[in-house]
Amino acid sequence: MKIAYKGGLVYFQNKFQEDHIIYSDKGVITDILAAQNLSHYQGFRLVDLSDQILIPGTVNTHNHSFQSLVRGFSDDVPFEKWRDEGIYKFSKKLDANGIYTGALLAFTEMVKYGVTTVCDFFYINNHGNDNARAVIEAARDVGIRLVLARAMYDWSGAPQTYQETPQEAQKNCLELIREFENNPMVSIYPAPHSLHAASPDMIMAGLEISKKKKIFLHMHIAEAQYEVKQVKKRFGKTPIKYLNSLGVCSPKLVGVHCVWVNDDEIEIMASTGVKVSYNPASNMFLGDGVTPILKFLKKGIVVGLGSDGACSNNRTSVFDEMRTTSLLQKVTHLDGSVCPAEESFKMGTKNGGTVLGLPMGELKKGYQCDFVGLKMNDISLQPFKKKNLIKNIVYALAPWAIESVAVHGKLLKEKGKVISISEEEVRRKVAELTRVW
Repeated sequence: MKIAYKGGLVYFQNKFQEDHIIYSDKGVITDILAAQNLSHYQGFRLVDLSDQILIPGTVNTHNHSFQSLVRGFSDDVPFEKWRDEGIYKFSKKLDANGIYTGALLAFTEMVKYGVTTVCDFFYINNHGNDNARAVIEAARDVGIRLVLARAMYDWSGAPQTYQETPQEAQKNCLELIREFENNPMVSIYPAPHSLHAASPDMIMAGLEISKKKKIFLHMHIAEAQYEVKQVKKRFGKTPIKYLNSLGVCSPKLVGVHCVWVNDDEIEIMASTGVKVSYNPASNMFLGDGVTPILKFLKKGIVVGLGSDGACSNNRTSVFDEMRTTSLLQKVTHLDGSVCPAEESFKMGTKNGGTVLGLPMGELKKGYQCDFVGLKMNDISLQPFKKKNLIKNIVYALAPWAIESVAVHGKLLKEKGKVISISEEEVRRKVAELTRVW
């Protein structure tokens, strides 16, 4: 469908430009032109958003959608109690329908917050792909773009529904990849869970898929100090050094968290092209620590932002993560000048596209037509000055200022209301599912 969106301001070519139109055909941006060039493009349906600022859609590079159902059930406790009495306890109650409901909740909330693409790191696979298909169905029903990091998990201490053999996980992951490989709204990546939940054989099974299909590999790495100690005791190396010895470190590896990596490991990450999904609010919520992202950026490591699951944050807003990223680095380094708003904005948009390996995160010809429309006159963006606008978007933006959200050229949120799905129906499904929890 040929559709054109006129914005009061449009952020492209790294600046805000007045009265421009985004042209989209089949979900892809075909051009961005000044409004006076409208006559050059006949056959496009024009949507007037001239009271809004159109910016790239935000990209959530790491989430666990089912965990939205456990929000508030196991907060403010040590990690193992949080895990055992929250995620483990309640995930055992979930069938495909419950997983679908949890994903509906997560994805609807994300769209409301301006997330246009999410990477869902999904591990309740129950020896097959039906549960993963439920997540994909929820993404389709909401309209959000989905990268499903299909977890590969064989730690015997976890619930049975998480566990597979390396051969089983590889077979199931390849099956899901083949099923959705021509779908422009769904990408499937292998995801050995972590060095504590995926054996060396499981990691190598995931790496084999990544190499064979030339796709990314996602993995939790050095999230907490205990993992570093475990890996050093078991393998005699720190996590990144061990993964590099296996041949895992490459431009196709996305390391999630990477909180406890040392300078030698950062050099390895930089030289091999490893990318990072940074989840600042989750790292704070669980008391994990602060990822050394300034060192990453200095070495040219690409960093995107993630919310993580909604029981360790407990929001799913990348705009929140932008603000948290900058403030956390400033207080950690005792320097108000570090990690400026522009850097965090880039992490939440353009860098997210790079981390997920997809043409998105920018308003640019040939890229996906995913954008967020912000109310130009919203109180949270005042005083309104173009030169201050990125600062105010990162540090001051209120959720209610998000007026429109489009994914693949289609509006999912309009006039401040999600229109792709009924919020009330989602709320009703969640209430019914969790009624006796």
